Amino acid sequence: MPTRAPAPSVSPFPLRAVAGGHVTLARGTTRARGRRQAPGGSVPTVTLGGTPVLVTFASPRAVQIQVPADMEGGHLPVVIDGDAASGATVEVGAAWATGLHQVDNPAFDAAGNLFVTYSGTRGQESPVSLFRVTPAGTREPFATGIVNPTSLAIGPDGLVYVSSRFAGTVHRVREDGTSEQVASELGVACGIAFDAQGYMYVGDRSGTIFRVRDGHATPFASLAPSVAAFHLAMAPDGDLYVTAPTLGAYDRVQRIGRHGDVTSLPARFGRPQGLAFSPDGVLHVVEALAGASGLYRLPDPAGEPELVVSGAGLIGVAFGPDGALVVSSTETVYRFK
Repeated sequence: MPTRAPAPSVSPFPLRAVAGGHVTLARGTTRARGRRQAPGGSVPTVTLGGTPVLVTFASPRAVQIQVPADMEGGHLPVVIDGDAASGATVEVGAAWATGLHQVDNPAFDAAGNLFVTYSGTRGQESPVSLFRVTPAGTREPFATGIVNPTSLAIGPDGLVYVSSRFAGTVHRVREDGTSEQVASELGVACGIAFDAQGYMYVGDRSGTIFRVRDGHATPFASLAPSVAAFHLAMAPDGDLYVTAPTLGAYDRVQRIGRHGDVTSLPARFGRPQGLAFSPDGVLHVVEALAGASGLYRLPDPAGEPELVVSGAGLIGVAFGPDGALVVSSTETVYRFK
């Protein structure tokens, strides 16, 4: 009879991470959920993909490590004190584009190109407003002249739409990179989303969600103001989901029905940022809480969130047509295949 491979003696959580992220390595059958524990005994030596990594806590049952900033991407083996038989791996996201200034999600088009921003400080018109990152990883200037480009979405016409929080406008960017203004007087315009009927929704972080058609904007729903931005995502069933960080320790994701009625999801997040629905219709939310930044999935919007990617300073998330997942910090986009 064939011999079975031994079960991994280490169980990583989460299974994915990017630079600065923390991964808990539960030993044996015990699975720690990433909470800090008092050190017990000697601190082990841990390598990830052959590179020594920082151990941020250790106990007889679990070890927590931090992913280095210059770590290569891919499924990397974890070795504790030279025990190569653990069989455990962590998928580290590869840096796909850097030198950016993101304040919301990047956006994929149908061809797999990723669009990212250089938003800049208030009133700053940077030399390039939008970059396009090809599936091969080439970053190229795409659009200019949009002051403080903030949020991105792909419209029903397949073109890129971008808001300007400085001007309170939304611009449509043509395939050649030229742009035209399609909506104005939107306050501090942040998140953008489209519904199945072609209506565009834009968040004014002062407290209003606008619904826009043919350049005409009308108030659709009211929320508490945000100290950062409104982030929007349209669900497959037509409900609109919004995150809006406040000065509170925790905030909830808001769900807006088709008639503008607002309800709050039970789960609480520390400074929730970008959110998106995966191809299988599951809501994903980025939490930017200092020291615990990560991407969470909510298979049940009324249930508990599950950490799926750990990282430092994460802000946005996007899903590509080829199954790719990207998460972004302010300056870097990381890709998982």
